[in-house]
Amino acid sequence: MTAAQLPGRAFRAAFARRPLEAMADRRSFERGLTYAAAGRVRKPTATESSVKAKVRGASSYQVRLWLEEGRPEYECTCPVGLDGGLCKHAVALALVVTEAVADPAGRAEAVIDVRGYLAALDHDALVELLVERSAEDDVFDARLRMAAARAMAGPPAIAVFRHALDEAFVVRDYVDYRHMYEYVSTVDSALDTLRELLDDGHAEAVITLTEHAIDRAEDALGYVDDSDGYMSGIAERLQELHLDACMVARPDPVALARTLFERERHSGDLDVFYGAAATYAEVLGADGIAEFGRLAAAEWDELPPLGPGDDERSYSSRRFRITQIMQTLAELTGDVDAVAEVLARDQSSPYQFVRIAELYANAGRYDDALAWAEKGLALHGWSDSRLVEAAAQGYHRAGRGQDAVQVAWAAYNAAPSLRTYRQLSEHATRAKLRPDWHDKAIASLRERIATGQRKPARGRAGAWAGPGVDSSTLVEVHLHDGDVDLAWAEAGSSGCRRDLWLELARRREGEHPLDAIPIWQGEIERVIDAKNNQA
Repeated sequence: MTAAQLPGRAFRAAFARRPLEAMADRRSFERGLTYAAAGRVRKPTATESSVKAKVRGASSYQVRLWLEEGRPEYECTCPVGLDGGLCKHAVALALVVTEAVADPAGRAEAVIDVRGYLAALDHDALVELLVERSAEDDVFDARLRMAAARAMAGPPAIAVFRHALDEAFVVRDYVDYRHMYEYVSTVDSALDTLRELLDDGHAEAVITLTEHAIDRAEDALGYVDDSDGYMSGIAERLQELHLDACMVARPDPVALARTLFERERHSGDLDVFYGAAATYAEVLGADGIAEFGRLAAAEWDELPPLGPGDDERSYSSRRFRITQIMQTLAELTGDVDAVAEVLARDQSSPYQFVRIAELYANAGRYDDALAWAEKGLALHGWSDSRLVEAAAQGYHRAGRGQDAVQVAWAAYNAAPSLRTYRQLSEHATRAKLRPDWHDKAIASLRERIATGQRKPARGRAGAWAGPGVDSSTLVEVHLHDGDVDLAWAEAGSSGCRRDLWLELARRREGEHPLDAIPIWQGEIERVIDAKNNQA
């Protein structure tokens, strides 16, 4: 790229080092400097007011810089760039292009192709250059120290690696979602070094350092915007690294069980040790699992059973974690009854009975599954459709189709809705009893409408019923059954919700346009009357 091929003076002024440093955050600018010096910008092409190039990062990214009405604009195909941020790749391209002007007769590539220059440096000069760089960049300094500590003979210098991990995870202000990719890249680099340390045969040190890293990750979680879930990936890496180190080091199983229990019991939001007894079962062995179970049982015995209406919430953090631990331990035994016993300690919600019924059904113990579903209905009624479904399925499996329909009817009669009607209709059809139960369901709805609602005007979208019982559910039922004429008649007689009037208009406008027109007209007037921008 010669001087004639460089962008114009206005472009170079807008993307010069000083304004560029003001536009970019510190981390992106420093990384951009490194990328420019490392020769990662490939064959930039320019016009008077724009420049584009490929920049090598974790992948090869397309970068473009340009002026728009005198303002600097930028885009890159990396995650930060796609979110509109000024990324390290854009910084690198800007530095390469604007600083190439210092040598207009040369090529921009010469500025960034430094491998040969570094190879030719005197050893002491190269060392001094790296030390100077490390003094300016805490993250680079930490990585350099880790590399030096890893190269030392003897046991690893744990303190050095701890410090490096601290620097990798530290958040000095707040990391927004646009810069999470760069933040996590730094963390990944530190974890790569731990993996290398494990490969060097220092498994016990890696266990200690990984646990330290897990603590730092939990600390950092409250100071980063993890909307894209990057920290979950870090948690997975940490868990794998810790497990692999334990597999190699084979620590005392009883001591390991105590560590894992405490960490799972008091785990943070990343839940690195969730289900630890199962994950580490091979390392723990019989002795470790026994110790894990002893610790869990001591706390489990302190928790009172929960029944309907109990004040203590079944989803409290303390109860949730110890329940999960006990469930994991029970599952390791392969004893379905042991797992059911853990779940049955909390009977405060109908869904617990669904879980137990499904547990037994999956084990082929259908009588037990039905018994627990029936017990749940006796304690909680028909408010949870999942429990109603579990009972109905159990009755069908037992050849008791009439009972399946009865339980679906009880749920429908307690709370008539399209959902409970569908459930009733499906089970009545399966039991070959649909006509009678369909008529009974419709009659029940009509009786409710007749005894408890006002009669609105017909035909306009603004004429849906107010509070109280109206024909909305009956209209939904008829539409579900495909009987649009009956749905229209019910809506005109007793009213329904606005969304159902509009659905009726859509379904009738083809064959009955004069019916649909007043509904659409009323809807238009309602929207206009809102007098807002959307209207």
